Amino acid sequence: MMTRLAEALPVPIETIQRVAGYGMIALIILLAGTAATMMGLPQATGVALAEMTGRAGFEVKRIELTGVDRMERLTVYAIAADQHSMAMPLVDLEKVRRQLMTYGWIADARVSRRLPDTLLIDIVERKPAAIWQNAQKLSLIDATGVELEPVSIGSMPDLPLVVGPDANKQIAALDTLLEAAPALKPMLAGASWIGKRRWDLRFQSGETLALPEGGPEAAAALVKFARMDGTDRLLGRGFVRFDMRIPDKFYVRLPPKGAARPIVPDETTIAKAADGDTKSVKDAGKDSRKDKGNGTTAG
Repeated sequence: MMTRLAEALPVPIETIQRVAGYGMIALIILLAGTAATMMGLPQATGVALAEMTGRAGFEVKRIELTGVDRMERLTVYAIAADQHSMAMPLVDLEKVRRQLMTYGWIADARVSRRLPDTLLIDIVERKPAAIWQNAQKLSLIDATGVELEPVSIGSMPDLPLVVGPDANKQIAALDTLLEAAPALKPMLAGASWIGKRRWDLRFQSGETLALPEGGPEAAAALVKFARMDGTDRLLGRGFVRFDMRIPDKFYVRLPPKGAARPIVPDETTIAKAADGDTKSVKDAGKDSRKDKGNGTTAG
């Protein structure tokens, strides 16, 4: 009868016996450790019991690592193996997790044992969202601004570049801003967080757009610019800088004398595209040349 019952089991009877044996050994160790504590025996007694368990086969021989894609796997293995003892009961799981969480790539980590000899480590990696340039250093960052690792100019991935102190903390705000004018997002090369209060956007065609302070104000200005660019293609026509920091004004910096001059769109069309709230490109160019000779507004 027992033979027929064993044949009907979904797993071999040997596996069940082995697991039961592991459980019995673990129970014996637990009872022994509890008894030692109740009897007031020194901590060394518990350590000795754990070491004895390790010699019986319950020691770390394998480390199973999942979830690692970009981070160096050897770093994780080194942290897991940095133990006073590899006996399974003595492996400090919380210490391993705490050390792993100091690495920027790791958003979360779960560490556990699988008897008799395996340490399980499951990593949740952060996803790179941008490159942050600050103090002459380039760093890969995630959407919350956490630094993941340094990058060199020659190995920069195809991600937006944000520049300036605390610009890494403004990634979510920048994404929200760009959602106001999604047509411009693929054209963006980078963004500078100016004075910890506003954005300068740099486009792949070489121009810079200075936006006003404040999220709603910057979004409104960006929408107006996108409307003008959609009508008359301001980008890629040789302009150097567009300045929308002052409400109801639109200033343009032209190339230096001797450089290629932009083709100026019809000023009436530009005025209509901006709903009458901005100056024409032609008029703005005249005003900008009067403003300290640098083609931008003050402020």
